[in-house]
Formats: sequence, C-alpha cells, structure tokens
Amino acid sequence: MDLSSAAWVFHDTRLIICCLIAIATIIVLISATRLPPFLSILVGTFIAGIGAGLPAEAVAKAFSKGAGSILGEAGIIIALGAMLGALMAESGAADRIASTLLRLGKGRTLPWIMALVAMVIGLPLFFEVGLVLMVPIIFVMARQSGQTLLKIAIPALAGMTTLHALMPPHPGPLIAVSALHADLGLTMLLGLCIAVPAVILAGPLYGNWLSGRMHVEEPAELGELFSAKPETSRQPGFGISLLIILLPVILMLGSTFAKIALEPESNIALTLKFLGEPLVALGIAVLAATVCLGWANGLSREHVGGTLRKSLAPIAVLLLTIGAGGGLKQTLLDAGVSQTISKVAEGAHMPYLLLAWLIAVALRQATGSATVATTTTAGILAPMMAGLAPVQASLVALVIGAGSVFFCHVNDAGFWMVREYFGLQLKQTIWVWSVLQTIVSVVGLVGTLLLWHWLT
Repeated sequence: MDLSSAAWVFHDTRLIICCLIAIATIIVLISATRLPPFLSILVGTFIAGIGAGLPAEAVAKAFSKGAGSILGEAGIIIALGAMLGALMAESGAADRIASTLLRLGKGRTLPWIMALVAMVIGLPLFFEVGLVLMVPIIFVMARQSGQTLLKIAIPALAGMTTLHALMPPHPGPLIAVSALHADLGLTMLLGLCIAVPAVILAGPLYGNWLSGRMHVEEPAELGELFSAKPETSRQPGFGISLLIILLPVILMLGSTFAKIALEPESNIALTLKFLGEPLVALGIAVLAATVCLGWANGLSREHVGGTLRKSLAPIAVLLLTIGAGGGLKQTLLDAGVSQTISKVAEGAHMPYLLLAWLIAVALRQATGSATVATTTTAGILAPMMAGLAPVQASLVALVIGAGSVFFCHVNDAGFWMVREYFGLQLKQTIWVWSVLQTIVSVVGLVGTLLLWHWLT
C-alpha cells in the first residue's frame, strides 16, 4: 500500500487514532464505570470529534443531526413494533404462532425453523423492522420450548442480518448492484447461494455452541411485555395471527414488486410504494392488530389503549442508545473518516474481491453504517470494475455487502438494539452480535471467492 500516492496527511492519521481512542473510551465507560450507554457514547463522540479537529459546536450539531436521523428512521418503527408485539402478547396471537411452530419442530430442529422464519420475514424488510417483528415470537418461543433465549434468538438474528447484507432489494446490495451495473436477478441468485451457508453457520450452529457457554437471563421489562399471559380466553386463530405478523412483509413485497415490474408513475405503483413504506406498513399492522386481535377478540377499548401506551416505556433506553450511536456515526462522517479510508483503498493493490471486502470492512468499522460502507466502496471501485463479466460484477456487489457487516460494534445502531432487546452486557453483545456478523461476513467472502473460481 502506497500511502503517499493517496495523499495521506497528518489529519488522516489523527482521525484514525481519535476513532480508536473514542471506541476504547466508550467500552471502558460502559464496562468499568457502568455509565449508561447514551452518556458513554456522548463522551466518546466529543473525544473523537474534537480530537479530529472539529469545533465543539460542530460536534454537538453533528451528534444532534445523527441522533435525529436514526431516530427518525428507526425510532418510530421500533415504537410501532413494540405496540404490535404487546398486542400480540396480550391477545394470545404470539402464543398461537409459537405453539404452532413448536408442533412443527421440537428440540434440535427448532433453531433451524427460527432461522428459516427469519429469512422469510427478513427478505423484504429492513433489519430493524424484521427485528421488532421477531422479538415477541423469540421470547414466547423460548419460554414455551424451555430452550435458552440465545438458542432461539441467534438463528433469527442470523437469518435477518444475512438477508440484509446479501440480498436485494435491501438498500446495501441494491446500491452496489446499481453502481457496478450488475444484473439484479443474477445477484439475487448468487446471493441466495451464499446466504444459506452463512445463515446455517452463524445461526443454528453458532447459536447452539454459544448458548452452551453463555447464560442470558430474559430482560424483565421486555420479557414481561412480550411474554405476557393473554388477557382473554379467546385466543385468535393461527391464520389471523400469522396474517397480522406478515402484513408488513406483504406490503413491503408489494412495494418491491412495484419498483421492479410496474411503471414508476402509475397509480398502482404509487399506491403500492406508499403502502410499502416501513412506517406505513407497520402502522397499518398495528391498526389491524388493534381491531382483529384486540377489539374483535373480546378486549375492551380501554384495555387495548392501555396496552399500547404501556408498550412504549420499556423501549425508552433503547431509543436513546441507538440515537447516540447515530450521533457518533454522523460525527465521524463529518470529520472525514470515509475520505481517509478511501485514500488507503486507492493506494492498495490486491485482487478485486479481497479489496472490495476490506474497504467495506474498514468503512463499516469507522462509520457504523452498512449503507455508507456499501455506497462508498461501490463508488470507489466502480471505475476499476468497468468491463467485468456479469457474474464477476454480481460477486463484487455481494462481497461488498458481506464486508459491510463485519464485526459491528458500538457505533452501530443494531448493536445497541440487540443489547437492549435481549438484556445483554457489553461483552455478551460482542459475542452475540459482533461475532455473529463476522461469521456472516467471512462466509460471504469465502463464498464469493469460491464462486469466482468456479464460475469465471
């Protein structure tokens, strides 16, 4: 690597050092001093921003902008998901789905079924949306089956995050496909070939190994919220329960279909795209659950309203924490971390797939955003990749997606969502989430290398 040819300057060195110091500070504050994650990330953000040369006022504005952005995107979705989960628990719909799944698979087969269900739910959904839909099912399944929370949760997490990283129409893979002029259908086919072994290794197999070595207690507030005993003796049927949980999936699939197969400005396409917006789709699901699982199931209007209000209190800490993670990410972006890593990439000389993966890994570590990592990596490599065969372009797009999920840590909103939802300590979250995503990332790299060797 020739740093001089990439115009490496003192600011770049200082920025990398400040990023490392900030991340180390956050970990120490949370682990050693037991400060809340929100305050720890806030302190780390100012260390990184001011150390990198940003004025203190600019750091504060960047933090507010980043926190507002992530909460604007994910905060309302998480709130709607909590409402939906609470209604499913109170009405008995979550129990109905869990008991049906338990009849389909018991013992060792249950984690495999959870991985498959998560892949189906995760195909059209953003990870955050899929997670808030799956969490109630995970809690109820763990309680009813008598298996550990991790043994049920890890396969579900693996199924959703793998699809998010490797399969269009998720934003990351779709951006890479567009930038590299890859074939969408071919990329989806190759992505599925890589996603299946990645889910198997990072899900049921890793979950079985880790659950035998790490005991995690169900978080009290969320566990009580999502695993509450039904308040009515009339449990809804499996069909309506499944329809409610899949309603956002169906609506978002409709949006994807409209973008791919319909005239962009036609009334049908515009309607489907509107209904498929995550906020709209989840909002419709909550309203449908209110009517079909609540009122029609014998729950009073006062009881349903109280359930919806009660569902918001346990997620307050989660929302603050992921907002802080968004603030840290935006501060690092404003400080120029993407440009610094781009300079390193421009001076590197190595095989296309390995280069693409490493750039995406570095950008994800620095920014905490898979979308930023994917977009920037694809933009850097696009001029170099002109003239690639269709299979090669698709594999480069996939390896970028794989690199964008490598060892996600404290500047990643998903890291804090997993920590708060499952009541984990910081070290436990690294094992449950960061290592899981690293397995997906490495399997993605190995899979693309093998397919490149076999198909080109």
